[in-house]
Amino acid sequence: MKYIIILGDGMADEPLDELGGKTPLEYAKTPNMDHIAREGRTGMLRTVPEGFEPGSDIANLSVMGYDPAECYTGRGPLEAVNMGVDLKEDDIAYRCNLVTVNNGKMVDFSAEHISSEESALLFASLNEALPDVDFYSGISYRNLLVVHRGAGAETTAPHDIVDEDISRYLPSGGDAELLLHCMDVSRQVFADHPVNKKRAAEGKREATGIWPWSGGTKPALQDFREKYGISGGMISAVDLLNGIACCAGMEVITVPGATGYLDTDYEAKARYAINALKHLDFVYMHVEAPDEAGHLGSIEEKVRAIERLDEVIGIILDRVEGIIAVLPDHPTPVRLKTHTSDPVPFAVLGRGRDDTCVYSEKEAKKGSFGLMVPKEFVSMLFGGE
Repeated sequence: MKYIIILGDGMADEPLDELGGKTPLEYAKTPNMDHIAREGRTGMLRTVPEGFEPGSDIANLSVMGYDPAECYTGRGPLEAVNMGVDLKEDDIAYRCNLVTVNNGKMVDFSAEHISSEESALLFASLNEALPDVDFYSGISYRNLLVVHRGAGAETTAPHDIVDEDISRYLPSGGDAELLLHCMDVSRQVFADHPVNKKRAAEGKREATGIWPWSGGTKPALQDFREKYGISGGMISAVDLLNGIACCAGMEVITVPGATGYLDTDYEAKARYAINALKHLDFVYMHVEAPDEAGHLGSIEEKVRAIERLDEVIGIILDRVEGIIAVLPDHPTPVRLKTHTSDPVPFAVLGRGRDDTCVYSEKEAKKGSFGLMVPKEFVSMLFGGE
């Protein structure tokens, strides 16, 4: 049997007046997602356990059946694993965004989606200025800061505080003094950096500094094959998801043209998923674009991202026989521009059929699976219950 999860990050939303009271998922033209719902079964999934923040790390671990209470140490170390960073036992890895802060407010958590090449140049300069910590440049604004013999700190995700005064959200406890020093130095180093001078000349937002968050020690996940008795692979342009896959012993499938942003090559992801299923039992195909549109607060971009995802689902439906599931990891409402912990709608083809006709938040609440928790979801998906 072949299995595939198609995950539209942040795809779920709230009804919007601008869309006549519909959510972006309801408003978008999604004939292929609707086909999965109509010919299969639907339900709702609680992906964020009580007591956890609704981050993509927590939600995707849950969707894959890993209990965050047992295995989660932070987002930073998961990304570090995928970046090939060898974390020592007392190293703390923090996710480290390049951000734009003006007049004390978080203007942009991604420095206008700065390029990976620009990011690498900025962090090369920062490594020279701060030799006692290690910075690693990743994809676009998504980078890494490693503190040796660290103590951890209370931090806040920058995408949760857009347009807010950052003074209330600065790191506290543990490594806070060091992190704040690194943030201060980054502002000095970046102020006259050639990268920012070039961006300013081009009318783009500058990367005014770094924002470290979600630090933790090296994680340990049960091997995916050992856990489920099947082989698995991950398709994602995001270090976080690929880091989860690495920790779980899954194959990380690199797709040329996959960017982790709105311009990602959707069709290439579908082709690579189809090819991977020739030698793997399971593929987790993650698409970041709906989440990015939600963070931007763009209804138009979110609808477009959902519709483009639906088009490639059609390619998969034509070529894959097996169990096919579609769902988000969490909602990212465009009104809020951040994640929420509300349950998400899912549809599964190949595990029976119910009376659902379309795929949406409202219709999935009526589905025959009801409200599930992750353990029940993966048991149904892989075990046929």
